[in-house]
Amino acid sequence: MQGDTRADAHGESGGRRTYTHREILKVMSGLLIALMTSMISTSLVGNALPTIVGEFRAQDELAWVASAPLLTMTASTPLWGRLSDLFGRKRMFQLALVVFIAASLLAGASQSVGMLVSARALQGIGTGGLSALTQVILGDVVLPRERGRYSGYIGAVFGVSTVGGPLLGGFIVDAPWLGWRWCFYICVPFALVAFAVIQRVLRHDRDPRDARVDWWGAFAITGGASALMLLLSFGGDEFAWNSGWSFGLGALAAVLVALSVLAERRAADPILPPRLFRDRTFVLAGGASLLVGLALYGSMTYLPQYFQVVKGMSPTMSGIMTTPLVLSLLVSAVASGRVVTRTGRWKIFPVAGLLLICAGSALLSLLRTDSSGWSIGLDTALLGTGFGFSMQMLVLAAQNSAQARDMAVATSGVSFFRNLGGAVGVAALGALLTTRVRDEITAMVASGRVPVPAGADLGLGTPDAIRRLSPALQHIVVESFTAAMQSVFLACVPAAVIGFVAVIYLRELPLRSSRNAPAKAG
Repeated sequence: MQGDTRADAHGESGGRRTYTHREILKVMSGLLIALMTSMISTSLVGNALPTIVGEFRAQDELAWVASAPLLTMTASTPLWGRLSDLFGRKRMFQLALVVFIAASLLAGASQSVGMLVSARALQGIGTGGLSALTQVILGDVVLPRERGRYSGYIGAVFGVSTVGGPLLGGFIVDAPWLGWRWCFYICVPFALVAFAVIQRVLRHDRDPRDARVDWWGAFAITGGASALMLLLSFGGDEFAWNSGWSFGLGALAAVLVALSVLAERRAADPILPPRLFRDRTFVLAGGASLLVGLALYGSMTYLPQYFQVVKGMSPTMSGIMTTPLVLSLLVSAVASGRVVTRTGRWKIFPVAGLLLICAGSALLSLLRTDSSGWSIGLDTALLGTGFGFSMQMLVLAAQNSAQARDMAVATSGVSFFRNLGGAVGVAALGALLTTRVRDEITAMVASGRVPVPAGADLGLGTPDAIRRLSPALQHIVVESFTAAMQSVFLACVPAAVIGFVAVIYLRELPLRSSRNAPAKAG
């Protein structure tokens, strides 16, 4: 598509909207600034958490500070797509920005850990809107055949922000003239720029009408997702798996999911229309996205711990070591998008992507304490290429298959499953890591091969605390952690295999040159 090529977008009244390539790039600039800002806000706080909870003397609340935005982001994602159908993309995107900005200011000004957790939860709601509506708006302003060209940039921004956030967070915390509060304040000017850009270049896509909000569906879906996320995030840590809290949250999640099915079948404008789940492409793309999210968030979360605990690297250096993953994700996402635009064929990329995720996870399950940086870099590059090939193509497949009226909810639905997979991955793989480390340490101590002084603390503390252990004790912890990391990546392999099977059964519908009807199998 050249500089004078136009893509159409239809408003509620049926009027035709046209965007030139240059106008699309302007819209994309606002979308990508907002997306990168919101995604970085969720990742840069990680390096600041020890400082934050130390200042508030609330070490036991660290999990809530870290998990609150992920919980609300995942739970709110499907709501934004339907609300944008009712009230307009531009209004909802700007509302999400306002929520995000207000939450960032509140988080930076927090005077207690409770205030911070509340602000972070509100920030997650805004982030959920921005991540979902970015792809919905892209679907509005760009024809499906041309969409791959631009969607690759979204995948690239996602990967860069996920890894770049911790690096930026470490710099902000270490800078004496900034401090941890600027981890939140720094997001505000960029969000304001995004708001101004969207206000200027994105046209109103809706005429006022009588909107019907599916309140019962919204309550049941968000409540069920939140109960499940709380169970997965805090089970085995804040409370035992075999406890009243676990059984209660599990039962609550099951009841609310059942209620959501009933509510969506009865609603005039359902949040997640049941007809979507009769679309094989949506179901398979959503399921594969859940499994990709599990592997993506799991590797992004726990690979830096390997570099810090086993290799003894600083947080900044461990972030640099993930550069092969980020660069490969960026290049593969952009390149695959351009190829899809040129050829109209997309299925090969998620198929190849899931195979590469499987291969990368299998190779990383062979990590040793003496693994070279080159071999780790190659393995993570394979993983990143797999993510770049698959993430946006699964969204594109769902968008291309959906009816025009369902494009927004199909997009936000696939994003919801990916975020849910990430939350499940971080929680489940974290529980596996903790359990395996404990078991390995117990086995090594019981074997008597390494003498352990009475009363020695072999708990998995901070990387600095581990480095202060005696060489013998440090050897036990490092070897145990390496074995646990092998189990974490090995657990990602069957998930990637299941995802591969799912994308094999996707029908490659020709990419449409119109939004008026879903594509038909060729």
